[in-house]
Amino acid sequence: MIIIMRMGAAKEDIANVLNKIETDGFKAHPIYGVERTVIGVIGDDREKRPEPFERMPGVERVERVLRPWKLAGREFHPDDTVIRLNGVSVGGESVVVMAGPCSVESRDQIMDIAHAVKEAGATVLRGGAFKPRTSPYSFQGLGEYGLKLLREASEATHMPVVTEVVSTRDMPLVREYADVLQIGTRNMQNFALLTAAGEAHKPVLLKRGMSNTIEEMLMAAEYILAAGNPRVMLCERGIRTFETATRFTLDINAVPLLKQLTHLPVIVDPSQATGKWDLVAPVSKAALAAGADGLIIEVHNNPSEALSDAAQQLKPESFGALMDDLRLLAPAVHRTL
Repeated sequence: MIIIMRMGAAKEDIANVLNKIETDGFKAHPIYGVERTVIGVIGDDREKRPEPFERMPGVERVERVLRPWKLAGREFHPDDTVIRLNGVSVGGESVVVMAGPCSVESRDQIMDIAHAVKEAGATVLRGGAFKPRTSPYSFQGLGEYGLKLLREASEATHMPVVTEVVSTRDMPLVREYADVLQIGTRNMQNFALLTAAGEAHKPVLLKRGMSNTIEEMLMAAEYILAAGNPRVMLCERGIRTFETATRFTLDINAVPLLKQLTHLPVIVDPSQATGKWDLVAPVSKAALAAGADGLIIEVHNNPSEALSDAAQQLKPESFGALMDDLRLLAPAVHRTL
């Protein structure tokens, strides 16, 4: 349920409500607004009656949350969440572009690409240090050394870093170097990892599982939010369908639907969705037109020699041309880039 406090409710009244929630065995998630406070009550509250809270001083009304995702839903948080990343805002008027290689392969490679995407207009650097691969014989990433290279490139370009964490064991290490923790498609329902990401108190980029529904994605986000981390970004990266002409099928419907259902920022990954570099640009434009708050795009200075996902990575010059097009398109959908 959601408890809406009266405008200008006294701090003592708010504290009393929070105390009763905890005493009754539930978790309280307050949002302190400029004019009023809204408190989410988390737990199995099917048997919980709202009347005791409605009679408490300072309470305006109590509302039931009908959907299973409580903290992620707009019922609890009607305004869009804006996440700050070292000067970069995700979820506001400006569309954020995260760019970089699928995998960090060497110091020269990541430094060259970081400077190239920065010059083109990207504001967040992406790159994989740990790579969960279908084959155990494929390149698995450089691990901690890759994280150190990402951090060095970040400091050289003044861009925050998003990189994937694949296990709870690696969480402390990745947290040390990354500004945003990415939960990949294969781990979207790794509930221990989701909880650990919530407890890490770093922004999280949660990618939709390749065979998961919108509801399952929102429930995965709920794990992170319920663990105390409100800074979650949702990423549509394509789902498995009967179609084999592209790597996955981008669910463009998911973008406006998620914007209706949740206050969390929505990011689109056109590289993973298409698997084809020449489809990345048109799909990026479609995502922007559909209302995406950001894009995460793979860029490599020599894609033919890339150690992972070579077919879907843009060259820096192609990425620059895409950024020019996006700047022209953004004002048409009342956004900036």
